[in-house]
Amino acid sequence: MRYTEHSKKGLISMRILIYGAGVIGSLYAALLADAGYDTSIYARGKRLEILKNNGLLYKKNQDLIKAKIKIIEEVPNDDIYDFILLTVRENQLYEALTELKNNKSNTIVTMVNSLDSYKKWEDIVGTGRILPAFPGAGGSINDDGILDASLTPRIIQPTTFAEISGNKSERTKNFSKILRHAHIPYQKVVDMHMWQLCHLAMVVPIADAYYEADCPERAGKDWKIMKKTAKKLKRNFSFLRKQAGRLSPCKMNIFRFLPLPIMTIMLAVTFESSFGDKFMYQHARKAPDEMRELHKQFYAYMKKLKEARYEIL
Repeated sequence: MRYTEHSKKGLISMRILIYGAGVIGSLYAALLADAGYDTSIYARGKRLEILKNNGLLYKKNQDLIKAKIKIIEEVPNDDIYDFILLTVRENQLYEALTELKNNKSNTIVTMVNSLDSYKKWEDIVGTGRILPAFPGAGGSINDDGILDASLTPRIIQPTTFAEISGNKSERTKNFSKILRHAHIPYQKVVDMHMWQLCHLAMVVPIADAYYEADCPERAGKDWKIMKKTAKKLKRNFSFLRKQAGRLSPCKMNIFRFLPLPIMTIMLAVTFESSFGDKFMYQHARKAPDEMRELHKQFYAYMKKLKEARYEIL
């Protein structure tokens, strides 16, 4: 494997902070830096020490690249960025928001798996600072700190974001330009909360399948678990469609209409594929506490929706 320094001439004036140096944060930092943006990454603990000693190293084809980024271990209040991308796990969200509340940057892009109220987040950092989003990426970081990750194919899950109001804004336009220039597929939606609800309706049963399997890395070979997962997906999306009146994106309706045997086969093939390993298994394996908490949140929210509908009726 060759080792090279990688950069592009002509830095773009916008400053971007990636708050969180896991797989998602590291990949977005590398891609944005490669596109010429003034990019910093906030890290701590063991990951911080590795980055300080070796830099942000990532695999690209057969090369090992060192990203042209700044590595920081604190975010001063007057260190202002055009966008802060918050790429932490759900159970780290409130600590991160508390640390960022006094920073003077206007926009925090919350790339976090959560069903919490956006108002609760704004109560911490201030009204108008939150731009809800979700990443489209997956992969792993090995014991030497080397990132092996990639973006999710556009047709499956591009980077998704929206204003809380659902309206277009100057910052969503600017964020779109940044992603487009960095060759990161993206989509703007109207209701980010509904999008995340549908996303959890899909990923929670998938993560459950790995945790229930005797051999998680070969979960796709367990026909009973695949069939059970297919049933959960059909149930989740049928329920959401009935309770909320729509799904986001619309393609999620495929889980409602696809016959159970065909869906079971498709799940088995996906679980056994390289795509399944990189974008599904790796995350489920490394974040079981987060995924189990999201399981509780999702089904509690489903129950709340059902009870609210009965009260109306």
